Amino acid sequence: MKDHFEMYAAYNSWANGVVYKAAGELTEAELSSDRGAFFGSMIATLNHLLCADRIWMKRFTGSGDAPTALNTILHPGLPELEAARKAEDERIIAWIAGLDEAKLGGTFSYTPISTPGLVTQRLGSALSHAFNHQTHHRGQCHMILTSLGKPSLTLDMVSFHRNEGKQWL
Repeated sequence: MKDHFEMYAAYNSWANGVVYKAAGELTEAELSSDRGAFFGSMIATLNHLLCADRIWMKRFTGSGDAPTALNTILHPGLPELEAARKAEDERIIAWIAGLDEAKLGGTFSYTPISTPGLVTQRLGSALSHAFNHQTHHRGQCHMILTSLGKPSLTLDMVSFHRNEGKQWL
């Protein structure tokens, strides 16, 4: 199971890099334009992804800064946001590398932001959710880019495997 999550952490970092590279080609107006995604704009969606990862990592590890709202704008500018994203991806990769099978199969408890009340669940299933959540909102970033007339992105995991993650083929 650990190898599975190490793969997802590496894929997550790679896919975020693809999205940020494309976002770097946008103007400030395009970055902040509401394109109908759940969080509206590219910059707001990218901020949400970082917010959510920080929230989950604080739940998982008990440490780190985490916002108290899912729509918090941590960094209004793309360069600062990208630097924070890279640091968080590195943190996720390092944390997962330190896990063992017993920890992944164990449970943890937390209180959700949206529905207060203690939740206890297996760490592995929560990690699966966190990575799936990233994929979901990166899809919205893709939609934002194509709605702006920008080229489509290749974010498929098989592309990651063939180019950057050959050890998981």
